[in-house]
Amino acid sequence: MEGDGGVELIQSPETLTEDDVCVIQDTWRPVYENRENAGVAVLIRFFSNFPSAKQYFDQFRDMQDPEEMKQSIQLKKHALRVMTTLNTLVENLRDGDKLNTIFQQMGKSHALKHKVDPVYFKILAGVILEVLVEAFPQCFSPASVQSAWSKLLGVLYWQMNKVYAEVGWESIKNSAK
Repeated sequence: MEGDGGVELIQSPETLTEDDVCVIQDTWRPVYENRENAGVAVLIRFFSNFPSAKQYFDQFRDMQDPEEMKQSIQLKKHALRVMTTLNTLVENLRDGDKLNTIFQQMGKSHALKHKVDPVYFKILAGVILEVLVEAFPQCFSPASVQSAWSKLLGVLYWQMNKVYAEVGWESIKNSAK
């Protein structure tokens, strides 16, 4: 799946319930304790299954071998950035203002500075859940857990599309051609 660079106009995501918030925060703890390994596993799966996503990363754009990616200091640094951002989201699920600030910063950075096609947020969200279910089956096997995390990752994707639209992604994308 590769995007055309456009912002996808999607319905508002399902709202997280208080039960969802509790489930997400409880299941996140063991993941964050193993954040480097979990983050590296997510990015290796992401780049292996969707190699076009590597175009945004000069440091590991040409890496094909998962073992080589696993050893990359730059990939580890980005994996930690991804996991730290997710941690900040999880910690602040009850603070809408803080969440909005995070979404704004992340969206603007990826749209304006890195010029990342927003579809990659949707792809990465699916990869994150897939890897977490496999790596932490004791926490992520129940359907209710996967449902709560799907809602959160749906909110993330929706918010990224919203920020991309606000910053005029269509005109930015078209001017880069």
